[in-house]
Amino acid sequence: MSNKIIPYKSYLKPLARKLRKEMTLSEIILWQEIRKKNLEVQFHRQVPIDNYIVDFYCHELKLAIEVDGSSHNLDEALEKDIIRQNKLKQLGISFIRFDNLEVKNDMYNILKELEGKINELKDTSIIPSRG
Repeated sequence: MSNKIIPYKSYLKPLARKLRKEMTLSEIILWQEIRKKNLEVQFHRQVPIDNYIVDFYCHELKLAIEVDGSSHNLDEALEKDIIRQNKLKQLGISFIRFDNLEVKNDMYNILKELEGKINELKDTSIIPSRG
């Protein structure tokens, strides 16, 4: 299945490269799990989309994964997250968000929730199963 093309601002590419090299511990932990490809879909890390960069992205399903640290709990950050997420949803992108501490302390349930979201999106699309 070919990937769906999502527009992005080219000036974000160097920043995305930098963010890949400077991932948070929670992002590294989650990346180690999802890159094993046991999820039947492929994710990429620090992907530019429109004016933003998402932590992880599956082109096939148009699914973004965000790992939020404590700074995302501040009112200003929450407001920016809502604006950003709504803009990307207009492009047809689905989101799933995890808290840093969840990723560090409860990977089993993180992966179960992620698998559920992937299956939900596969059921509503025409992506053939790999397996």
